[in-house]
Amino acid sequence: MKKHKTDYRFNPCHDVFTCKSCGWAVGPEGAGTQHRNHCPHCLSSLHVDDTPGDRSADCGGLMEAIAVWVRKGGEWAIIHRCKRCGALSSNRVAADDDAVKLMSIAARPLALPPFPLDLMERMAGQFDFSDR
Repeated sequence: MKKHKTDYRFNPCHDVFTCKSCGWAVGPEGAGTQHRNHCPHCLSSLHVDDTPGDRSADCGGLMEAIAVWVRKGGEWAIIHRCKRCGALSSNRVAADDDAVKLMSIAARPLALPPFPLDLMERMAGQFDFSDR
């Protein structure tokens, strides 16, 4: 007998779960939304949706937080990548997400640029900014 999956696109999620990445007990309180979809401690998720809330993905892989982006209107969202199949998804930031982890993910591209930092200094030295 096939287990019935709740469609969270139209129903709030009140489930408590244990994060598969860090073991944190995660509940709906504190999220600021009725749709908790990642751990506020480590920001990891599971690949359970094909479209947000449908619970129809068969993968079940661990989704790691790899980036953040700012949506229209200024709302932050986390970009997750599935460690099993490589799928990407976007989840809005929850009110109780670890702010230090969010900022470290946001700063990662600046801390690890794809070119030597002294190149920027040499390039900046080619321009005269004194008359601005």
